[in-house]
Amino acid sequence: MSEITPAIVAEHGLSPEEYERVLHALGREPNRTELGIFSVMWSEHCSYKSSRLHLKKLPTSGPQVICGPGENAGVVDIGDGQAAIFKMESHNHPSYIEPYQGAATGVGGILRDVFTMGARPVANLNALRFGRPDHPKMRHLIAGVVHGIGGYGNCVGVPTVGGEVNFHAAYDGNILVNAMTVGVAETDKIFYSAASGIGNSIVYVGSKTGRDGIHGATMASADFGEDSDEKRPTVQVGDPFTEKLLIEACLELMASDAIVAIQDMGAAGLTSSSVEMASKGGVGIELDMNAVPCRETGMTPYEMMLSESQERMLMVLKPGREDFAEAIFRKWELDFAVIGHVTDTGRMVLTFNGETVCDIPLGPLADDAPLYDRPHVKTEVPALPANLPDSIDLAADLLTLMGSPDLASRRWIWEQYDHMVGADTVQRPGGDAAVVRVHGTEKGIAISTDCTPRYCYADPFEGGKQAVAECWRNLTAVGAKPLATTDCMNFGNPQRPEIMGQFVGCIEGMAEACTALDFPIVSGNVSLYNETKNEDGSGSAILPTPAIGGIGLLADWKRSVGIGFKDRGDIILLVGARKGHLGQSLWLRELHGLDGREAGPPPTVDLAAERKTGDYVRAGIEQGWITACHDVSDGGVAVAIAEMALAGNCGALIDGATPFGLAGSYFAEDQGLYLVTVHDPALLGFLAGAQANGIEAEPIGRTIANRIIFECETGDHCVTLDALRAAHEGFFPTLMGADAALA
Repeated sequence: MSEITPAIVAEHGLSPEEYERVLHALGREPNRTELGIFSVMWSEHCSYKSSRLHLKKLPTSGPQVICGPGENAGVVDIGDGQAAIFKMESHNHPSYIEPYQGAATGVGGILRDVFTMGARPVANLNALRFGRPDHPKMRHLIAGVVHGIGGYGNCVGVPTVGGEVNFHAAYDGNILVNAMTVGVAETDKIFYSAASGIGNSIVYVGSKTGRDGIHGATMASADFGEDSDEKRPTVQVGDPFTEKLLIEACLELMASDAIVAIQDMGAAGLTSSSVEMASKGGVGIELDMNAVPCRETGMTPYEMMLSESQERMLMVLKPGREDFAEAIFRKWELDFAVIGHVTDTGRMVLTFNGETVCDIPLGPLADDAPLYDRPHVKTEVPALPANLPDSIDLAADLLTLMGSPDLASRRWIWEQYDHMVGADTVQRPGGDAAVVRVHGTEKGIAISTDCTPRYCYADPFEGGKQAVAECWRNLTAVGAKPLATTDCMNFGNPQRPEIMGQFVGCIEGMAEACTALDFPIVSGNVSLYNETKNEDGSGSAILPTPAIGGIGLLADWKRSVGIGFKDRGDIILLVGARKGHLGQSLWLRELHGLDGREAGPPPTVDLAAERKTGDYVRAGIEQGWITACHDVSDGGVAVAIAEMALAGNCGALIDGATPFGLAGSYFAEDQGLYLVTVHDPALLGFLAGAQANGIEAEPIGRTIANRIIFECETGDHCVTLDALRAAHEGFFPTLMGADAALA
């Protein structure tokens, strides 16, 4: 009787049609090890079989791009013989099943993607999405994820400098944990993963292999059912102290000429790392499974190849350099083993106990993996509700918004992260973008993560545009020239045409924005099947969440500006065109209960105006005219003013007109807007420059003492900074309680 039954094929996540392709590729039936290798390499998580057709629409090149998608991370030139290397990835399913280890190993994995290429990591960020705060599991998930991120990042010695957090019922059964790392390398010391040199040694370094994480990639390529807790063994276990040793050992070896190619063991572990190295190099690979360092007894080749144990790397070394490399890794108390060699066969061959246990052509595993053009339907954009209400009490509405889950202070989160380790963080969490000094230089790298999922749900195309534009805007707001982006595409089941339509729409919107803003995407990750099965078998999907992580460059980090008002008496200006668009605003959701399609279309993004306005704001910062800057986003102009006031502990007197009523003028989330402050002597020059460039710039008030006063035609609306701070800072401590260690 056949060892491989239809049930076993289904357990490995392969469809009957895909199994037929396996039979055709091999010309015979696979054994269990071979089936396992096909299953992880053809999983959605590794092969991008539903997404890579559309990912080709994204712009990925530019004069600043050294390496685009296809390697472990993207690489861009930052001048002076230096490069920034960065990427964002998801660890969603593991973090829902086991939040501490899921989040921690997400951080560890993205760190390895970056230092694998020769960069010393300088900053971590995260983009988190949780369900309803009052959901029974949510406190446990929030505490576990936050502690996992802090526990790993703090121990490994890389500052966590920024991120974002959203709450929505759509994430009740499937939270999102996206991790981003940025590193700096010398441009002549960048390492790639393509194996070469027939006969060269293949070397395993780092931690030993265990049984944790087996089938992690397959699990990440399926939606959740009632058995989610049973998938706990598929979650990896991390050790940040070993990761720190691995970083130092790899960077020490990289300072020599010993390495031909290097790849971290991430999703699908030894399988994906060896297959990717060999297929990129157009060579074959032979591995002796008896030589793989194991921490558990009796491990089989199947378990060794599919394990996702953490803190492991695979290298190809130059001939005769094995002893030199081994001495470095032994010094750092890490495992080192020659486990195979490069061949000219174009095949993956595994031996164990003197027998061949796997012999697979590499082509079908990698480049010829399944590729699907999934049916997709365009999202019908909802109409704006008729007879929208107006605000009656501007101050009361502002207090409600400032204390709402999506706008409340994240201090409770980021104070658990070490954001100053390394002593190069010059703009801390809480602003539009973090700024990290390039060590030993005057340069600064600005970093931000952005996405507004409710916009993407209502209109994927505009939502995709907006995610890119807001990231570009946040980098601009600190004075940085935006360079490039990474993405993390979080969506539901691609076999549902409406979900695939969301993906396609977001990709096309992102592509248009990246092109218009010269902001290419150089790396990224796709995470599909982020949904939970209901009792009737239907799927409950997350909101479409194409998270964007961007970096920008400051020639002199000391010229960057923050969001906090600096001095009393400064003039506050609104730069850009107000339109009063309330659709999909947090004001409609939090004050009037209009959510989802009930809240109408999202605001549109005029990319030409976005580019022109942002370039002028950046020039004003460089000129020294602007003393504080903040882009207008969630909550509109009123929330942006309040955030600037709290950050600078300085109030504001706002006497601007209300052409769209109170709500439309102060809570609309119009795009391409900035609030800036200038000293009196700079006002005329700033206004003249704006007029010459065809940019709207409207003085709307001045900074004052300890309150915000909105002077309106219908009367004044006043709120104290103390009241705002109490509302803004209270949400997370109240939610998590005095003892937040609930993980």
